[in-house]
Amino acid sequence: MLVATRHLILVLGDQLSPKLSSLEGADPRLDRVLMCEVAAEATYVKHHKKKIVLLFAAMRHFAEELRAAGWQVDYTHLDDTTNTGSLGAEVTRAVARLKPQRVIITEPGEWRLHADMASWSTKLDLPVEVRADTRFICAIDEFRTWARDRKQLRMEYFYRDMRRKTGLLMDGDKPAGGKWNFDHDNRKPVAAHLFMPQPARFVPDTITQAALTLVQDRFADHFGDAEPFWFAVRRTDAERAFDHFVETALPHFGDYQDAMLDGERFLYHSVVSAYLNCGLLDPLAMCRKVEAAYRERRVPLNAAEGYIRQVIGWREFVRGIYWLKMPDYEHANVLGAERPLPDFYWTAETDMTCVRAAVTQTRTDAYAHHIQRLMVTGNFALLAGISPHALHRWYLTVYADAYEWVELPNTLGMSQFADGGLLASKPYAASGAYINRMSDYCDGCRYDVKARTGPDACPFNPLYWDFISRHAPALRANPRMGNMVRVYEKFDAAEKQRIAATAAAFLASLTTTGEWS
Repeated sequence: MLVATRHLILVLGDQLSPKLSSLEGADPRLDRVLMCEVAAEATYVKHHKKKIVLLFAAMRHFAEELRAAGWQVDYTHLDDTTNTGSLGAEVTRAVARLKPQRVIITEPGEWRLHADMASWSTKLDLPVEVRADTRFICAIDEFRTWARDRKQLRMEYFYRDMRRKTGLLMDGDKPAGGKWNFDHDNRKPVAAHLFMPQPARFVPDTITQAALTLVQDRFADHFGDAEPFWFAVRRTDAERAFDHFVETALPHFGDYQDAMLDGERFLYHSVVSAYLNCGLLDPLAMCRKVEAAYRERRVPLNAAEGYIRQVIGWREFVRGIYWLKMPDYEHANVLGAERPLPDFYWTAETDMTCVRAAVTQTRTDAYAHHIQRLMVTGNFALLAGISPHALHRWYLTVYADAYEWVELPNTLGMSQFADGGLLASKPYAASGAYINRMSDYCDGCRYDVKARTGPDACPFNPLYWDFISRHAPALRANPRMGNMVRVYEKFDAAEKQRIAATAAAFLASLTTTGEWS
């Protein structure tokens, strides 16, 4: 006997969690889950091939996980002949077929979907219930309340509140170790002779192989390499990957989280953000495991605190900023940067060893760690005056963990200072000296990291001082940048002219053909 569908529950590709709020209180016998692979979500930017493989394979495995738990799941594959190509149209088609009493959705992570879903109830002539995403520790409305009436929104104070809320690394009402933040201990350059753990890798099964074949056929013109593919696509494997990190790399994560080493793509990083952001991992459960490792004296406090801060501090904070300031935030550009994105962001064809390394591994792995993003590709874009919106589109395209709610504030606010200091207290601008201190990239580079001017000077050097010169009026008032303006002003006129000429010559040499095509 067929049972009529009571509720249609739409599960998005970054909501692959059995604890999803839209599933709470549902009856697997009466309610139907809908999951859809649609071209519109894969192509609104030309996402890295590996990201599409990861999400399609993980979605297909999650559908099987739900079915094994007794759920009825309607699943639209990308190559189904009746696939309409968009989420809204697929929901409309499912409603016409199943005639549910209502549609239930966990709130989407991106503004464009949020705006589209606002019209669904009218279009469907049906109640559409959008529920809060309880996978996050801080609800959107809770962040708005926290931010209200504050003159400055600083992650450090938000993070302390999240520590108190969760009890993570708390000894009573005091932070473990007597300090909230051990970031000062986490800036050591790494040495090549140290043991380098590798992230857990997984052999593609039949389901994943099918997704690989599909992506290589349908998205051949997208950026990046689909193979070798070794990401986890099942919850159990994602959890294994995180446990592997805790045991092998977390003890040194704190010390070396800002380090870079040529030829070592992962160092002591967890490489699980793609799993976390699509729902295969639970953030609070991850942090509990990290805390347990500290309490059991398997990892030092600076490592545990540094990792937990990234998850319950920074990750939650940027999400709050995103929903507080969208949709206008996407086009923030207080520094007036308009230069097109150089081609080497796509091709890796540059003599700058650091940039070449970051873009090459991005193309191969759909991954680069946060310092490569912030202080190499992001820093270059900031110094060169590249359009923050163009850079945002690049980051959203090339990384497997990139979703607009987390990527956009990190790019426009943290990396490019395009919001004028809403998210970060200073522009993260640095010369080649920083890269030289935190990496070995400069050792064999064709450019001279110690030269400030001339054709052989590391481009980061003249670009840094040219950036200081261009924005001196605004930077002079910044307590963390004013001193560098004063240093620049002490250069003699001839040196300033040489800096400007070297920067201009390098920028004129760049080719810019636009987005990946």
